[in-house]
Amino acid sequence: MIEMDEFELLKKLVSIESPFGRENEISNFIANLLEENGFSVERVPVEGFGDDVIAYLPGKGLTVVLNGHMDTVNLSPGWTRNPWGELDGDRFYGLGSADMKAGLSAILSAFVELAEVPKRERPNVIFTAVSDEEGFSRGTWELIRSGKLKKADLVLIAEPTNEKLMLGARGRFVITVRARGRKAHAARPWLGVNAIEELAKLVSNLDRIRPKSHIKLGRGSYCTLSFSGSADGLSVPDKAEAVIDRHVVIGESWEQVEAELRRLAERLNLGAELEIEKFPRPTPDMLPYITRENNKFVRLFKRVHSALLGEGPEVTYGQSVGDFNYFATYLGKPTLVYGPVGGNWHASDEWVSVSSVRRVKQVYLAYLRALARPRKPVLLTARGREFSSSAG
Repeated sequence: MIEMDEFELLKKLVSIESPFGRENEISNFIANLLEENGFSVERVPVEGFGDDVIAYLPGKGLTVVLNGHMDTVNLSPGWTRNPWGELDGDRFYGLGSADMKAGLSAILSAFVELAEVPKRERPNVIFTAVSDEEGFSRGTWELIRSGKLKKADLVLIAEPTNEKLMLGARGRFVITVRARGRKAHAARPWLGVNAIEELAKLVSNLDRIRPKSHIKLGRGSYCTLSFSGSADGLSVPDKAEAVIDRHVVIGESWEQVEAELRRLAERLNLGAELEIEKFPRPTPDMLPYITRENNKFVRLFKRVHSALLGEGPEVTYGQSVGDFNYFATYLGKPTLVYGPVGGNWHASDEWVSVSSVRRVKQVYLAYLRALARPRKPVLLTARGREFSSSAG
């Protein structure tokens, strides 16, 4: 069997700078790597970003999508480690090492190795590497819009979850609130309506709104992201604007969010007129979702994980959003998220556990093989260790 070392691949991926909007080099590297290993590769253009990369591995029965994003956030100040890769014990440091080049290396190496497994012992697998996850998920949206995944039965995403199985996540609206007051001389402020002060009352009282709670996803939340306004000389400012984050759970809609903001404004007796709208984005809203724990794919994942590692994975739910929201809601397929242990995502000295990357790869290999024969016992191998697992 062809073996592709996941750590060597991780080191190479981290050495390639790929902040969102600059994914071309890493996209080309992954496409070339797959072609060199005999795969037929397709590229889906994403305007202004690196191409999505797709490769197909035919098998039997189900069609499974493996997904990872190629982009990172931009380099932040404060790094004490080499942001392009530094190993210290079991920790590998680097920008994007955990989020999510480690997971990407795990599923990419597993995909290449799975090609050596007899066709009857693997499902149909579509490997996808996408751009702009850290921005507006343009890559995943283009992939879904292309129709190339319409035959998928299941989506597996290797985002960093600390080896927990993530089965859902909150959604998100970004809101622009504009306040219009009435200009007057600043020496006589009572003759005007100060838009800055009125809008400040609203954002400073957002905690008075009680968002809906969900048994799995928790409660929705508000967070003010920006606030601006200025006076025209020595005048009462008549315009102000705030951008507000609103994470939502299942059962919350845009109409409800807008209505609760207007109710708060009424309770505060604001003197300014408010204009409330969604912050413009080039891709659709990120909606909340749940993949049920009794789903057959989830049950099988737990059994395989337990047989391979001695215990089932802890189930968790995401507080924020990602490409998984799109796969679960717009593609409409069961979406399982499972990735390695790491830390400092989006911050200096980001790191990932090398041993965890290796375990995650083996879990994916074992699970993919189990999916090809889910109704009878299967023999799975993990680094030479064999065990039986009833996958029915």
